[in-house]
Amino acid sequence: MKDGFLKRRLVRPVLSLLKGGVTPEKMALSLSLGIVLGIFPMLGTTTVLCTIAAVVLKLNLPAIQGVNYFLYPIQIALLIPFFRLGEIVFRAPHFPISVAQIHAMAQVSVWTTVLTLWTTTWHAIVVWGLLAPVLAGILYGILEPVLRRAWQAASPPVV
Repeated sequence: MKDGFLKRRLVRPVLSLLKGGVTPEKMALSLSLGIVLGIFPMLGTTTVLCTIAAVVLKLNLPAIQGVNYFLYPIQIALLIPFFRLGEIVFRAPHFPISVAQIHAMAQVSVWTTVLTLWTTTWHAIVVWGLLAPVLAGILYGILEPVLRRAWQAASPPVV
């Protein structure tokens, strides 16, 4: 029987890294930060952000980048909610735009898109910055014990 997509692309690689010597704590932090940085509301920046986090914090680069790439569709889906929350927090006027419009604008000119969305994106980044530490803490609190159990189950018993 074939394994599901998530098991093949997420669970197995994580278990393999744990068996290879990555601690459950480092793996939980790598995955948590990969998720949080992977939804950063500025397209084209998450790979650099994840790389910097992995190098500075001595985390597992394949794990953090794998999760980052896995979350790309979710990052796009969360752009508009982050934009809307930014409008609420900053009491900014509503900027009517959709993901399809952003994509179409970027196809024509990335620079014009950046300039047009600068204030909206800045507001979204501030909202992300407020939510990110909370989300990272919750994710780490959930993932660390799960990964510790998986690591213990995968480790051979000491005799």
